[in-house]
Amino acid sequence: MAQLWKGRFKKELAKETNDFNSSIKFDCRMFEEDIKGSIAHATMLGSAGIIDKSESEKIVDGLSQILDDIKSGKLEIDMQAEDIHTFIEGELTARLGQTGKRLHTARSRNDQVALDIRMVLKKEIDEISNKLKELISVLCTKAEENTNAIMPGYTHLQRAQPITFAHHLMAYCSMLCRDLDRLTDVKRRMNVLPLGSGALAGTTYPIDRNMVAQALGFDDVAVNSLDGVSDRDFCIELASALSIIMVHLSRFSEEIIMWCSWEFKFVELDDAFSTGSSIMPQKKNPDIAELVRGKSGRVFGDLTALLTVMKGIALAYNKDMQEDKEAIFDAVDTVKMCLNAFTPMIDTMTVLKDNMRNAAAKGFINATDCADYLVGKGLPFRDAYKATGELVALCIDKNLTLETLPIEEYKAVCDIFDEKVYEAINLEKCVNDRKAIGGPTAENVLAQIEKARKIIV
Repeated sequence: MAQLWKGRFKKELAKETNDFNSSIKFDCRMFEEDIKGSIAHATMLGSAGIIDKSESEKIVDGLSQILDDIKSGKLEIDMQAEDIHTFIEGELTARLGQTGKRLHTARSRNDQVALDIRMVLKKEIDEISNKLKELISVLCTKAEENTNAIMPGYTHLQRAQPITFAHHLMAYCSMLCRDLDRLTDVKRRMNVLPLGSGALAGTTYPIDRNMVAQALGFDDVAVNSLDGVSDRDFCIELASALSIIMVHLSRFSEEIIMWCSWEFKFVELDDAFSTGSSIMPQKKNPDIAELVRGKSGRVFGDLTALLTVMKGIALAYNKDMQEDKEAIFDAVDTVKMCLNAFTPMIDTMTVLKDNMRNAAAKGFINATDCADYLVGKGLPFRDAYKATGELVALCIDKNLTLETLPIEEYKAVCDIFDEKVYEAINLEKCVNDRKAIGGPTAENVLAQIEKARKIIV
């Protein structure tokens, strides 16, 4: 297929140059957006009297037929074409002759590709947002089932204070809700029409950009033609938002990996979402979680690639910018793939509540509540903290817990203690007394669930 820009050149393009220059292998996925953008453009050309109305209608009909033929498989995309724009325009011209050549009036490939990628990514944002909502919904359901499942909360990977499994899950819900908000924000800034910017300086034709924007669902038009064709902030912003999603999935994966180890045994993954060892028959490996954790680096790399490509480019368009699509499409596809596997893995996992409760009982995670008990009886917090620390050291020496340490030992450290200390350090009470908004009580967690579900409606 001939290049659209061939007129100025006297020699055939070298095969090596063509192969290196070609983008059809990764921009072919934009065929529907390219055709829809061209239909809106052709309709506007006819409406504005830039081309004859009858020719505009023929172009629209021809493009619609090409779209149907590609979708049905009747027409295969020629992977030898330079890019998807060249292929579609060439196919249109083959079908309509001279009329097909009028399609490209008043536009450049520069603003055309900027349009296509925005349209594709808007659609991808909607799809990823829906997948995030599915995961949030699963987490809310799991949390509802585990509002009374006591587990140790950690800092520095050391048992710290008692919480519930539901409270832990809703922490990830909060992260994912912020991810949804970020994607909405990215899409809002992305939703600006670049078509009409031309190669870099607009056009002398009396085009109606607002008409095209309305037809394609854009909120506004790019107000500067140089920026219209050279802006890839929206790709970088999306890659950043996707990277943050992967940070959250990777952190969650790390905990899933620990939780299903024999050292923790807080959860068990369903057989359908685990793998075995080729040599050790006892193994049940959390490969999905490990792959999600590993693939986070891939998405981070895509973000770095985009930043690096764009950091030193003078205005306006440069061929370097062709690298935007492979990076952002890879990031999009990786996040979707991870969510597709991660959500059902969480949905089907078994929560081992007794193991969580036992771990909570052995970690002195009620020590803060013990100190607070003394504060409630009038002792300054720092003195209460010191006394409780001595009790923990005593428990370790005697292989006891705060719950099993005799009251005489308590009184030997601080004579303010009485039998009511055992009530104060009861794990359920420790959790249920943390009633401030954001705490782990069942009431608070249910409020978090209600809020999250309103967000994903």
